[in-house]
Amino acid sequence: MKTENAALTFFLGANTPSGFVSKFEQLANPEAGGRAYILKGGPGCGKSTIIGKVAAAFEGEPGLELIACASDLGSLDGVIVPSKKFCVVDGTSPHLLEPKYPGAVESVIELSACWDECALQSCREEIVSLGANIARCQEYSCRYLAAAAALLGDSYRLALGCLNTPKLTAYLGRLSAKELSRGSGRMGKEKSRFLSAVTNRGPMKFTQSIKQLAERVYLINDEHGALSRMMLHSLRARALEQGYDVIACYCPLGPFDKLEHLFVPELSLGFVTSNRFHNFEAELSPYRIINTQRFMEEGCLKQHKKRMTWSRKAGAQMISQAGGLIAEAATLQGELESYYTAATDFAKVDKLTDELLEKLSSL
Repeated sequence: MKTENAALTFFLGANTPSGFVSKFEQLANPEAGGRAYILKGGPGCGKSTIIGKVAAAFEGEPGLELIACASDLGSLDGVIVPSKKFCVVDGTSPHLLEPKYPGAVESVIELSACWDECALQSCREEIVSLGANIARCQEYSCRYLAAAAALLGDSYRLALGCLNTPKLTAYLGRLSAKELSRGSGRMGKEKSRFLSAVTNRGPMKFTQSIKQLAERVYLINDEHGALSRMMLHSLRARALEQGYDVIACYCPLGPFDKLEHLFVPELSLGFVTSNRFHNFEAELSPYRIINTQRFMEEGCLKQHKKRMTWSRKAGAQMISQAGGLIAEAATLQGELESYYTAATDFAKVDKLTDELLEKLSSL
């Protein structure tokens, strides 16, 4: 059941095989009069705290989104308040969000003015050393994720070869006609998000956001991703053509092309992929369950069972190793933050926060 106006939680950045991938650039919508407030400053100087205070101040606003930090689940990377047409986000590395229309659309809130630079310079060696070690952990975690993506990608290609495409195409035609037929005369708009990520606490997913977005969920049981990827790309295209706005959630192992979940908020409709890496079946009450076997050539997957099982287990080990390195990086990040926290005048940070909240409340 939906909780009226409860906040949605997503990731807008994720650790991936090609490094940290950020989707923060889509936040400011100048055509719709949107505003973005970009927080700049070092670690431990209060950015996540400011975002949390903004989120608390606008709790209950329709469509409120909390953006979790994939590298540290205890932190927030941003808050989006669609009803007021603004967002407040962390614009520092690895997000590196820079204003395109400074002042007119984006405003930069610089927290470096709250630092004691002399205190930081006195800890220069420790800060540089910690930064280098964090970067190494992040680099190695991406290598493990790349290995996982290669292993699971092999199973995907094998499953794709077993797919009964004509049968799936016919089913998608019926499903689209049933769920996505309106023809508004305009193209829908897409928001891109991550519903899950490999974090400092291992693989994490936001099941509650599914419940908030969709009262009717088609659960796609798909261990290898071949069926779900084809289904979701087809349904996404159909929804946009029919004028529905969608939220497309991509897999961190394929952040640009591996679509895992699709939501049509206007219809309270969702299409969610479930497998051993993110099993939603026990946590949701799906409207329909779609099983992979229904669209596979008989006996085809059995021919590859041994290879696929090995790849899945090895891929899971690679993801586990990546999570361990992200956790190690988070611990080092905590040490790094302690130097900046000690050198920050939080009375100045509080003043900036109050000024920001006053400005946002007048929007």
